[in-house]
Amino acid sequence: MKKVIAIIGNQQKNNTYRAVREFEAQLRTYGEIEFEYIFLKDYRLEFCRGCKTCFSKGEEYCPLKDDRDVLIEKLERADGVIMATPNYAFHVSASMKNLLDRLAYVFHRPQFFGKTYTSIVNQGIHGGNAIVKYLSSMGENLGFQVTKGCVLSTMEPVTPAAAQKNAVRIRKSAARFYKGLMCPVPPAPTLFRLLMFRLSRTSIQHMLDERSKDYRHYQANGWFEAAYYYPVSLGPVKSLAGHLFDRIGKRMAKRA
Repeated sequence: MKKVIAIIGNQQKNNTYRAVREFEAQLRTYGEIEFEYIFLKDYRLEFCRGCKTCFSKGEEYCPLKDDRDVLIEKLERADGVIMATPNYAFHVSASMKNLLDRLAYVFHRPQFFGKTYTSIVNQGIHGGNAIVKYLSSMGENLGFQVTKGCVLSTMEPVTPAAAQKNAVRIRKSAARFYKGLMCPVPPAPTLFRLLMFRLSRTSIQHMLDERSKDYRHYQANGWFEAAYYYPVSLGPVKSLAGHLFDRIGKRMAKRA
């Protein structure tokens, strides 16, 4: 049975919560799912101080002692993750942004491979598409397999026409998410993700050493020699592109 968690980033159980409930109901039409709701308001998560200790020494040395590791453990145990937030000032809610800030070290050392991810954004008028795009980018940077999220119009009172459109969007989003959830192997990276991996690993290899957590992490996982973060068949075009990206990365490291 697949385990799915929904991380909800607002204070009340209103439109965002109802949207996730509908998303869950749609998922269950495809198969048996274990589903857990995580309301960030119920967890103690202090604001990031920007000390960069998690980058240099490691996340275990973070001076903030709160529920961050509890949330990370839930992410690690899940097969699928949904991030749901209202549109607050054309961005995610403060609690969700803070969670992403506290996970910033994972952008250096992605870890959630083989897990499917999507987002749900509800809004009054506009701006939601940019938020979904932002959350999709964050999901990819964390290592997730991202499926396209959905934007819901919840300007009150919600008209029957708007409610019908929302239902269709949730149904389609749930179908995409379930398909990703049941995929037996992680997908091959896009050229952009391959570029980011090769440039990152080359700069880490040539500009850092074993004093750096990033360097030790890449070394321990064999990423300095790997084609990508996880075993995958790149094909001739991407393999050639990967070698080109390595050369570009070495030149950039030398100039730095």
